[in-house]
Amino acid sequence: MDVSQPIIMGVLNVTPDSFSDGGKFFDASSAIEQAKLMVDSGAGIIDIGGESTRPGAFAVSINDELNRVIPVIEALQGEINVPISIDTSKPEVMQKAVESGASIINDVNALRSEGAVEMAAKLKTDVCLMHMQGSPRTMQNNPIYDHVVDDIKKFFKERIKVCEAAGIELSSITLDPGFGFGKNLGHNIALLKNLSEFHEFGVSILAGLSRKSMIGTLLGDKNVDSRMIGSVTAALIAVENGADIVRVHDVSETNDALKVWQQIKNFRE
Repeated sequence: MDVSQPIIMGVLNVTPDSFSDGGKFFDASSAIEQAKLMVDSGAGIIDIGGESTRPGAFAVSINDELNRVIPVIEALQGEINVPISIDTSKPEVMQKAVESGASIINDVNALRSEGAVEMAAKLKTDVCLMHMQGSPRTMQNNPIYDHVVDDIKKFFKERIKVCEAAGIELSSITLDPGFGFGKNLGHNIALLKNLSEFHEFGVSILAGLSRKSMIGTLLGDKNVDSRMIGSVTAALIAVENGADIVRVHDVSETNDALKVWQQIKNFRE
């Protein structure tokens, strides 16, 4: 994946219960129009998910997840000119999604589900490995670390070793420290401030901060729909601190902010 310039990954949740946009794009036609709009607004990747991973979320069946995401992926073939990422932990969904046109596997479980790493190796796609302490159902129940950055580095070192042993090339791997996935506010801020440390693995880094509870907390407990400016700010900080990809809901606003940031950074008097 070419990350010579920051990439915006547009979030497309085809779910009834995701924390931010759950239900908005639950039918395929709405999802397809939203994907096109995000690409027109500057998204370089569209990340499609059919299972909510918000805190407290319950798992969904393989069939339900397939029925949500596959029609959208199939319908987008030839309609958008950017890669499609499938946000899933299930090997069966990975396979069908890639067969339908997805070219990136974005797994909040870092390919730890049974058969997942083997499936990803077989499909020969790019993969994004995210760190999560616990499961979506329980992850925010008092998360504890000895040292959050070092602990997550140890986790990634082990997962990269497993992936390479299975035949996944290092150049195909992206790492996501998993903001809000089994982390409190202090953990999230420490990760954001030290994001560049994850480049020691020689891979690209993804940051997903958009509309998350940490943004609401930092803004005095603003609700999800009032976190856009805070989310764009966090995305800029992430890129400044080493993120190659930012996963966002507000694509147009993030794209404008990145354009200004890049032009000022690259200006030569």
